[in-house]
Amino acid sequence: MSSAPTPSETADTPAPQEFSIDALARETGTTVRNIRAYQDRGLLPPPERRGRKGIYNDAHFSRLRIINRLLERGYTLANIGELIESWERGNDIGHLLGLETAVASPWSDEVPDYVTMAELLRKFSGNFSRSALRRAVELDIIRPEGMRYRVPSPRMLHAGAELVAAGIPLEDMLEVVAYLRSNVEQAADEMVRLVAKHVFDRYGEGQLPPANDMPALADLIWRFRPLVEMAVLPEVARAMAKAADQHLGDRLALLMEHRHDPR
Repeated sequence: MSSAPTPSETADTPAPQEFSIDALARETGTTVRNIRAYQDRGLLPPPERRGRKGIYNDAHFSRLRIINRLLERGYTLANIGELIESWERGNDIGHLLGLETAVASPWSDEVPDYVTMAELLRKFSGNFSRSALRRAVELDIIRPEGMRYRVPSPRMLHAGAELVAAGIPLEDMLEVVAYLRSNVEQAADEMVRLVAKHVFDRYGEGQLPPANDMPALADLIWRFRPLVEMAVLPEVARAMAKAADQHLGDRLALLMEHRHDPR
């Protein structure tokens, strides 16, 4: 009889990701050349071979993120190699990568899409000026990639197109997105800071948790994700209800008065 799945094995956990070497470089902010160099040094395991294609997975993604963070902290590749060798000897690397995967995996189930400039113009009925395009790129709503644009959140792009079709200027909407993002990022930062302070800092600054604690910490991060959504969405709904009542309620009342005005 099999044991019950852990929370990190349930539907809340995103399906394993697979990457080509180009996609892995793009998603981790590095280069194909660096990835191959890390493989040659033994810092990164080789990909799975499927015919002539190399397929990378979540473990490669997490290991590469760790390498990048250590480089940012001033470690050399030789230092990082020694750390990885030490982790593997102590059987800690699997737990460490599991924790990194819990932290670094996408917090949304959206699948990015791609559009051409012609498709953007068609989607927005031609209401996509050069200034709006520059602003959308600055806000990372779309990302230029060759002759097309990568769309991290197709839902956001669709919502924007619908609002533009309703008569809202795209430039004005993008400024609201910028304002919203700065406030959301501040709230997210404070919320995650609480987890860092009350869960991770007890191990000491710059200290790795013991290997035995890492699976429980990874599980905590997986459980933290839906809890954040449960806490944030009611606040968004409350704020929207308040704003709608404030800005639209008076207009509705005025319309009712005019409807019954004998003049």
